[in-house]
Amino acid sequence: MPSDNAAAVSAFVEGAPPGELADVIADVKKLTVNEPRILDSITPAFRKYNEEQLTTVKLPGASKNVLISSYNSLEDGRYYDVDSQRSFTFDHQTQKASDVEPYNLDSEHSDLIPALLKSLTTHSTEHYPSATTTVCPASPSGNIALLLVSNKYSPQNFWNGRWRSTYLLNPSSPSSILSGTINVDVHYYEDGNVRLMTTKKIPEMKVEASPALSPAALAAEVVRKIAGVEKGYQEELNRGFARLSEGEFKGLRRQLPVTRQKVEWEKIGGYRLGMEKVHLSTSQLKPGLKEILF
Repeated sequence: MPSDNAAAVSAFVEGAPPGELADVIADVKKLTVNEPRILDSITPAFRKYNEEQLTTVKLPGASKNVLISSYNSLEDGRYYDVDSQRSFTFDHQTQKASDVEPYNLDSEHSDLIPALLKSLTTHSTEHYPSATTTVCPASPSGNIALLLVSNKYSPQNFWNGRWRSTYLLNPSSPSSILSGTINVDVHYYEDGNVRLMTTKKIPEMKVEASPALSPAALAAEVVRKIAGVEKGYQEELNRGFARLSEGEFKGLRRQLPVTRQKVEWEKIGGYRLGMEKVHLSTSQLKPGLKEILF
């Protein structure tokens, strides 16, 4: 049924690995030639993917990426970027931006948000090879959302990866409260299909700051907390990789023979199975074993 097909295609889109949405769309088109309009019917799936994955895009004429999320979403498919003070239309299927207009953010935290963005951008530049950040109000809660995404794609080596950090800051309490989530997604697909997906929930923690602190000082303290959390999680991941390499993955690998050398299977016909070395005559073999070996 068409509805069943749309549900299946939505699942494919929402589960697309980092940097591979275009490949998924191309495959879906091949599989649904009898339903050429099916992709147009699953717009909510494309939107969910781009907002949850913090998809990045360059605005026309710009050199820096901006990101897509539910936090910087406006009505009618438009989004805004705090740093460039621009709003734009975003096509969720093609992942292209257009119709750029000036945009001024109206927020009760208009002094703190730019300070947080500056500190978060400095942190991302120091610790990630390629990252995009934004900070914006998390309406209607009164919180502030701090978003960071770092993508690294290497299709020539058959792998792609993405790091996503989402934090919510409540600056209105006596001690600001920070919580968040870190997601890591890595896809390796050379001669196989292996995908690592992890989620780290960051419980609420206090940001020790006096009410007299300037926005810049509070922002620096918030990002210091974020840097500590992310460093700790990266170290945790490294320990986990080491355990996998020496444990589960090692058990999956094919063991070398006692000679500690790979068998040259193309020359297998020339092997004599060591029969000359042990001087075992075929006449000594048990019934049936001769037929198995030769």
